[in-house]
Amino acid sequence: MKAFQAEIPHFAEANAQVVGVNTDTVYSHIAYQKSLGGLTYPLGTDRWPYAKTAEAYGIFPAARHPVPFANDRAIFIVDKNGTIAWAKVYELRQLPGVSEVLEAVRKLD
Repeated sequence: MKAFQAEIPHFAEANAQVVGVNTDTVYSHIAYQKSLGGLTYPLGTDRWPYAKTAEAYGIFPAARHPVPFANDRAIFIVDKNGTIAWAKVYELRQLPGVSEVLEAVRKLD
């Protein structure tokens, strides 16, 4: 998350908005943002009805790890038409490569 925060200006130049979403609570998100020193992009909660967004994107229930009640770690790039233009699912401990995601975003235009 900090790596994406550091690259926010580059995402903005590419006319893209970074948004983090998971099944944690709003309170958990607030604590997490504080632990990182703050974020300038939004975090959304997919808490209730539980994991419906993650389920719709095919990452809940998780297939890549045994952690109960958690979705797979994934990145989705949604284009201007609302279509998933790029997606990648990661191992739970694997951090997504910001440069790879930024490159995919830049290819949309």
